[in-house]
Parts: sequence; C-alpha cells; structure tokens
Amino acid sequence: MADDANVNRRSRTIPRRGVDVLHDPLFNKGTGFTDAERDALGIRGLVPPGCFTQDEQLRRIVENYGRKTSDLERYIYLTALQDRNERLFYRTVIDNIDAMMPIIYTPTVGEASRQFSHIFRRPRGLYVSANDRGRVVDVLHNWPHGEVRVIVVTDGERILGLGDLGASGMGIPVGKLALYTACAGVDPAICLPVMLDVGTNNAEMRADPLYLGIRQERLRGAEYDDLVEEFVMGVQEVFPGALIQFEDFLTPNAYALLHKYRSRVLSFNDDIQGTAAVVLAGLEAATRITKRPLEQEVFLFLGAGSAATGIADLLVRALTRKGLSEDAARGKMWFVDVDGLVVKSRTNLLPHNLPFAHDEHEPLDFASAVRKLQPAALIGATGAPGTFSREILQLMASINDRPVVFALSNPTSKAECTAEQAYEWTAGRAVFASGSPFDPVEYEGSTLVPGQGNNAYIFPGIGLGVIACGATRVSDEMFLASAAALAQSVSEDSLAKGAVYPPLREIREVSVRIATAVAKIAYEQGLTQQPMPADIESQVRACVWEPEYESYA
Repeated sequence: MADDANVNRRSRTIPRRGVDVLHDPLFNKGTGFTDAERDALGIRGLVPPGCFTQDEQLRRIVENYGRKTSDLERYIYLTALQDRNERLFYRTVIDNIDAMMPIIYTPTVGEASRQFSHIFRRPRGLYVSANDRGRVVDVLHNWPHGEVRVIVVTDGERILGLGDLGASGMGIPVGKLALYTACAGVDPAICLPVMLDVGTNNAEMRADPLYLGIRQERLRGAEYDDLVEEFVMGVQEVFPGALIQFEDFLTPNAYALLHKYRSRVLSFNDDIQGTAAVVLAGLEAATRITKRPLEQEVFLFLGAGSAATGIADLLVRALTRKGLSEDAARGKMWFVDVDGLVVKSRTNLLPHNLPFAHDEHEPLDFASAVRKLQPAALIGATGAPGTFSREILQLMASINDRPVVFALSNPTSKAECTAEQAYEWTAGRAVFASGSPFDPVEYEGSTLVPGQGNNAYIFPGIGLGVIACGATRVSDEMFLASAAALAQSVSEDSLAKGAVYPPLREIREVSVRIATAVAKIAYEQGLTQQPMPADIESQVRACVWEPEYESYA
C-alpha cells in the first residue's frame, strides 16, 4: 500500500495538547520541541527551556547508556526511552545497531523476560488472558491506535531456550516488533505486541509475589484452542488485514497453529518459518566458501523440535528446486534428539518428526551418527549448551575440509558451542554461525567473523513486503525468496572473513531487498488485490518509516 497514509503515517495532526503530548511516546520529542511547538501545543514551561536537535539528544542518550554497568540495566534504560520518545529510541538503535540489537533482543531479552515482573515499568501491548474468554474483541478494541498492520503474539510457553515464562514472555513480542521498525522501517504506530496469558506451569513464576500474569496452570485442549480461535478471529474483525506472527509457542502448538491458520488468515510462525529461511540463507552463502552445492550434502540436526524440522522442511523445498526428488531431498536430512537418531523403529516420535524418520534400525548417539552419516553441516537447535563438543567438532573437521557448524540456540548461554570453540577445535576451518552474537575470533593471525543467524534478517523484511503490497497470505515461496535475497546480500569480503550473513549495519537495506522479493511473489501468486507496480522496490521504499522528528507547529 503506497498511498499517502502509508508513505508517512505520522504526517498528521498531533492529537494531544499539554502534558498529554509529553506522555505519548509516538509524538513526544522532549527537549526537541521548538519554541513555536511549545506555544502551539501548550507545553511551554513543562519542559526545560533549552531546545535540542535530535543529534544533540542522541549524544546525551549514548553518554548515559555508556554509564550502565550491565546489559540488563542497558535494556531497562532503552525500554524507558522507548516508552517516552519512540523516534529518539529508534534513531539511537538504528545508529548503534551492532551494540544495541543484542540488548533489545537476543541475548539480553532472555534475562529481561525472566526478570520481567521485577523490572516492569509501564505496560506496552495487549494482554489477552484466559479470564477474557467471550470478550476478546472488547479487549482488542481497547488498543488506542486504530490501524494495526503487524501483530506478534506469544503464549510464553517456550521463550527462547528458557522454557515456560508465562506472562513474562511479553518481552519477546515487544522486542520482535522493535526489530520490525529498527531493521525494516515498519512504522511502530501500526505494530501491536500481544501476550496470550493462558497461565503457566512454571511453579516458581506462579509463586513469585510480583508475577504479573494469572496464577493458574496452563489451559490445554479445547479451552486453549477456543481462546486462540477467539483471538485470531477477533483480529480479523478489529484489525482486518493485520499480519499475525506466532512466536515462541511450544512445538506441538506451534505446528498446530501454523497448519490451522496459514491458509485462513495472514500469518506465519517465526520459529518454524523465519528460522528456516535465515538458516537456508546461511547454508546457501556457505556453499560459496565450501565450493560444494547444497544438493550434494548431508545435513545433521541436533534437536528435533519445531525450529529444526522447520529448517529441514524449507531446505527440502530448496533442494527440490535444484532438481532432487522430494524423497531424495528428505533422505539428506537427519536428526538426533535426546533419545538418539530419529529412525522409524522409535515409538516416541511426534507428527512433525515422522517425515524425517529413516529406516535405520538403531537410534545411534550423536557421535556415532556423525561417524556413520558424515554430514557436511551440523545444525544445532537444542537449547543444550556444550553439545557440539571437542570430539564432535574434530570429527566434523576430519570429514570436511570446511565443516559447516550452526549453533543456533538462544540466548548465548544456550548455544551448542561458542565461536572460539568451533574455530579452535576445527583448526580454524569451521564455517560458523550462531543464533546470538559472538565477537570476532583471532586465530593464528587471522580474524574470523562469526555469522549471526538471527531471524531479524528475515521477519522484518517479510512484514515490510506484506504491508507494501497488501498481501492476504504468507506463502512458503516467500520464505524461499527471502532466503535467496539474504544469501545474495553476503559480500565476498564477508565470506573471506568466514561470515555467512551481511553485517548488521546493512540490515535495513537487506530488509528492503527481502520485502521486494516477498511482494513480487505475492503479485505472481495472486495473493494481493493490488495491481503489480512497474517498480516494486520503489513501492517498498515508500513504506519505510524513518525516525526523524516532524514539525507540529
């Protein structure tokens, strides 16, 4: 949608006067209001008389940020800024993306979520609880901003690698939507974080006297399904056309909700589909280092949850496009979980595991599976730190000249190995990527740069593309196109340093490329009612929000 309202949604009359202006983060500029604006808005005397440009305010923010002594304190500081002046918050994050993305999202958001009830300052987003059954539409109508185009929703049951955090998982939708804006320029005024508080089975959370959620065990079965259905259908009524991103649901629920809603409403699951696209992109980029095409390789996954099988599903789609049959492509995907190799003789497999269960008759342990299968790539999605051991990585290095090692579990404390371990234990030959950031590693006179396979490279571009073209559904082809666009964005210079993802400082441009690819697919598949424009990229760029101050005088 490239109409005037969508090109710059904030170019509108400010709806408040007096102190209310200063309490609205969408419009507040703090000391950035000019003399004329202070008179026009009735705020003269309510802020100090000094008037500062956004650049000058940014200097003050960065100076105070530098005084914080822990990442959690930095998170709290940036959250407070977001709650009072969103334009300055996003300007700060965009200009310092390398340093601040790990603070507003992984890995720091994990600790912030665990401490959420204790560091709570001000509500952000909507809480739809089990107590709201039968009146979810009324709750949605309470949201003060009439136009919503992107919703990130969680039920808090599988937050990163930390498990069931209940209502404290709200930090995840808030953080994800901050990345929609910082990484792709999606207007924050049209973003809505939602917590479906269905209870928690975390007894420690329920016993915490400061816990913010409802104190009951989780809804299950029909009651749970009915509440989610009421929410999804309520969104269609109150915010028609809004994209719903399901985030951090337990694997069985994640798959059930994806299959239930993907063809009914505009929605996707980031843990399954977003993760798959970013990993596929990293694997494609890695072939430019290994000099071996994907269709010749064997892939071994440690972990067999929604993230791992989602990656494999998309990888199968990519390999069939390269000429393999679906059976041949699935034959290259192998999984090891806590019970060993995923094989057909096992009786404890979940439905999403069955397409990848092979005919081997013994569930080998991890090391034995590496020896037998001789994979080119290890993909970790376990939440179990240290599982890519020295033995495993040395085995990989004995099999491959350039072993591909993706330790994807978040936060950093849950990674299957560190970047330093991956390089040291493979004599500097690993092509390494991780879910959370690691610093560059000096190894025998060379600087090796770990790639960060963060979903932030994918989902913001998906959202921007959907908004730009008015897509009605999100298709698998959009994720394949996103992965291709991301892989093509990796420069030869990055590859020479071992990085299979572009630098974060380029992420807004990468998101535009992804959004353009997504919109093109939507037009080709008839998933939008808009006519295809002559220049899709220009249509996308017209929807990119920038955090500059506007004049209200």
